Amino acid sequence: MPVKNRLAELHDEITAWRRDLHENPEILYDLPRTSALVAERLRAFGCDEVVTGIGRSGVVGVIRGRADTKGAAIGLRADMDALPMSEKTGLPHASQTPGKMHACGHDGHTAMLLGAAKYLAETRNFDGTVVLIFQPAEEGGAGALAMIEDGLMDRWGVREVYGMHNEPGLPVGEFGVAPGPIMAAADELRVVVRGRGGHAAQPHNVIDPVPAACATVMALQTVASRSVDPIQSVVVSICVMQTESAATNVIDDTVTLAGTVRTLDEKVRDLAEARIKQIVTATAEAHGCTAEVSYNRGYPVTVNHDENARLAAEVAEAVAGQGRVRWGRPPRMGAEDFSYMLQARPGAFVHIGNGDTKKVHHPEYDFNDAAIPYGCSFFAELIERRMPAG
Repeated sequence: MPVKNRLAELHDEITAWRRDLHENPEILYDLPRTSALVAERLRAFGCDEVVTGIGRSGVVGVIRGRADTKGAAIGLRADMDALPMSEKTGLPHASQTPGKMHACGHDGHTAMLLGAAKYLAETRNFDGTVVLIFQPAEEGGAGALAMIEDGLMDRWGVREVYGMHNEPGLPVGEFGVAPGPIMAAADELRVVVRGRGGHAAQPHNVIDPVPAACATVMALQTVASRSVDPIQSVVVSICVMQTESAATNVIDDTVTLAGTVRTLDEKVRDLAEARIKQIVTATAEAHGCTAEVSYNRGYPVTVNHDENARLAAEVAEAVAGQGRVRWGRPPRMGAEDFSYMLQARPGAFVHIGNGDTKKVHHPEYDFNDAAIPYGCSFFAELIERRMPAG
């Protein structure tokens, strides 16, 4: 296994950290135990600086190399938060907190960066500074943006930044890397269709918003099929349709629709928002109703910088071996707030194989500990290759 020997030796220890994090999940910015544990370990490793409370509950560790002849500083990021869902794995290290679960592998991401931190603090075989970024609230809270707005990049002079996410279905020991857009922008759509309710047996005496809402759902699919260039990507998914009453003999005044819009290009994003608003308004009017549209922009497109993506692929191949890096893969329509960091600085986001496991956000998902030496070695090798010591 072409991982670093020291990190292979630390595998069991890092696995124990990961499983402890898994047993004790915390969500969004409310990470008192997780942040404290990360900061405690960074101090124990001998990091030159450990700062808490960046972006409310983020942690930053700083490791200086044997030399600093060029003033280079590279950021390495891991997300720490879990999801508000119940675990159904039945594992010995399953969540001990009802309604909270590490169902996206952030426990593994945090453990791998801690492992790399321990190795880098011991060896310091690089010329420059490593900025270890342990981020809160990736799952919908824009923790990356909060840390940036709290001075993350400027305070520590970060010039480049790299992140990693596990990928079920990709074999353990393999990596996925691509330049350009790799994950989608995620926007939230909410629509309230208003009519005039009444008795379900007398539809001629009401203005029923339900047919208008149903027609709206179908019409919105023309954004992808008729409004956007077929070569481009857009997804409009209405995931909620709700009336105020659950009675089967009542026609309500309103129907609420909610869903998500995913795009990979800012111009397509603008077009999708404009067309959605037009379609919703016109469809409601055609049914004698009115509609209120709320379109909230979420995480932007995650765009890897070409040079940094190629570097990441070279590093991944050095760790995983020839033929085990999947280069130039098509983008995914999931979203990631590391996008904000890549807007702030050049860098790349890579995927690491989690093997044949349940998909992320599934109640039976678990991070695959066999991936740990590969992830740690990727971070360590990237630093030693990008900032070589004399």
